[in-house]
Amino acid sequence: MNSPSDHAFSIELFPPKGPKGQARQDKAIARLATLNPAFFSVTFGAGGTTRSGTLETVARCMRDTGLPAAPHLSCIEGTRKSIGELLDSYKAAGVTRIVALRGDLPDGMDKPGAFHYASELVAFIKERHGSDFHLEVGAYPEFHPQASSAAADIDHFVQKVAAGADSAITQYFYNADAYFNFMQEISARGVDIPVVPGIMPINDFGQISRFSAMCGADIPRWIRQKMESYGDDVDSVRAFGQEVVTRLAEQLLAGGAPGLHFYALNKAEPTASIWADLNLPMDAHK
Repeated sequence: MNSPSDHAFSIELFPPKGPKGQARQDKAIARLATLNPAFFSVTFGAGGTTRSGTLETVARCMRDTGLPAAPHLSCIEGTRKSIGELLDSYKAAGVTRIVALRGDLPDGMDKPGAFHYASELVAFIKERHGSDFHLEVGAYPEFHPQASSAAADIDHFVQKVAAGADSAITQYFYNADAYFNFMQEISARGVDIPVVPGIMPINDFGQISRFSAMCGADIPRWIRQKMESYGDDVDSVRAFGQEVVTRLAEQLLAGGAPGLHFYALNKAEPTASIWADLNLPMDAHK
């Protein structure tokens, strides 16, 4: 295993809603910035509902922390013209990294906008901006819930890499074997870009269960049974969740993962606690 300083560690946020949400996020960012992640990423809302919020959060992160921030950009953002203008805005704001995704279609929307697949969006960004942006794409170790088959999902990932993706961030998972199997599958297809595991701290098991049901992330039965046995004992849930996720992260790093991407959910302490347990460097952006 390489030392932690050889890896890249990053943190994901989402645009806040309202003044209270903004205040909570500001507090979380201030704490998370002390970890000096390689970058923050900022999600978007279904149907582009928080597109302006994404840009505002990215600008705020970079201004207040001095750290890079990467906006998520999806195929559902609109027309080639509007996406091009958004890319120009990001470049003007000093953004150097973008997370390019297909995005989840909102209710009532039958198909994405200008692009149907993330590979098409990646190709468009490369054509318009060349190497201006480092392009991250999504990866699904347990396979995308809408994929017609596991093989088809691998095909889609390979197409994103061929289109110009520089690296990838995975959906979160709690089974390390899923990640290692995915890496073997794409390696056999000649893919060698860094694929960083997504790490979801377990702070609220009910919330994580709902998220997992929507995105297809499997919660192993032994974890679910143990969590459910704690009932309303919040401290035990959080302690066990921290232990599970820390051990998972250790296993991934020991197995060759090039870093970790933490889904912070605009909360600082769950991520900061795991970061400390793993003894990760405080200069991950250097």
